[in-house]
Amino acid sequence: MKLKVAENILSLKPYTPGKPIEELEREYGISGSIKLASNENPLGPSPKAVEAMQAALSNLHRYPDGSGYYLVNKLAEKLGVSAEQIVLGNGSDDVIGMLTRVYLTAGDEAVMTSPSFLMYEIFVRTVDAIPVMVPLKDLAIDLDAMAGAVSEKTKIIFITNPNNPTGYHITTSEFNAFMAKLPPRVVVVVDEAYIEFARDQHCLNGLNEIEDGRPIAVLRTFSKAYGLAGIRIGYGVMPAEMAAMANRVRQPFNTNILAQAGAAAALDDELFLKQTLELIHSELAFMQAELKKMGVECFDSQANFFLIDVKQNAGKVFEKMLRQGVIVRSMVSYGYPEYIRITIGTRAENVRFLKALETVLK
Repeated sequence: MKLKVAENILSLKPYTPGKPIEELEREYGISGSIKLASNENPLGPSPKAVEAMQAALSNLHRYPDGSGYYLVNKLAEKLGVSAEQIVLGNGSDDVIGMLTRVYLTAGDEAVMTSPSFLMYEIFVRTVDAIPVMVPLKDLAIDLDAMAGAVSEKTKIIFITNPNNPTGYHITTSEFNAFMAKLPPRVVVVVDEAYIEFARDQHCLNGLNEIEDGRPIAVLRTFSKAYGLAGIRIGYGVMPAEMAAMANRVRQPFNTNILAQAGAAAALDDELFLKQTLELIHSELAFMQAELKKMGVECFDSQANFFLIDVKQNAGKVFEKMLRQGVIVRSMVSYGYPEYIRITIGTRAENVRFLKALETVLK
């Protein structure tokens, strides 16, 4: 049976996640492998979040709070915004989907960088809108080029800060100069999945820009710094009128009981967040220093990952690293055929990676 499928859906390239450890070990017949490919927290989940989720298990026969009242209000207090400005999502990419459904129709344009998070393009094409790709410039977001790509059809711009996959960031002054060039009708989505890891004091914090009433939506997640990738919970902060529209298209009960409980508890686990940031920052410095000793070029980052130029086919390096029991991310599909991306792990994981990479490159 052959069913008719819309052309905009046929044009989609499915999102390919990092290879799970279990799949690697089945495929290659190895054990004890490590994964440094998906920018996950090497310390695991917040202990307070785990405790809260365990306590919530007895309520799994109940539907979750559709409004996420307690989590929303805790976020509002912590971030210094109103509860009416917050939209919860089954991961922050869920909020991306809501915004595209609200603000894009067939034939509209959405400007984004190339490369960038593939879900931007997928959601845009799903509503039969047109993604407009703007290449990075020396691994950084080219805001001038993005502003220049805006047309009468542009309705949304996607910016990732710190940027994935490069780890580079934009500053507050750069962002404000960029916003001054845009028509007021254009929604700017600032994806801050890695903002907790940023060390540069000049790095843009999108939450500070919403106060002006501009059409800015800031996306954040519990998947990275809080170690809760497995329960899929994120949120958007935006002007209240934008949040109200996003909530109109939000699926009912899109964030489950365990996710809401875990995320609320994680916000209180400041010690865990502090330990996470200390580990990432110290291990990033260690990894880059060791790679430079090996004569391997790597790039600075404001996130919990960074790029390495292996100066050979990154796909082949990726495969050889798999056989060493180390999962990394090849950047071939991102347009960087000789780069790999590495997530910061524990000291033991990082040392193992360095030894494996040295073996592979030789």
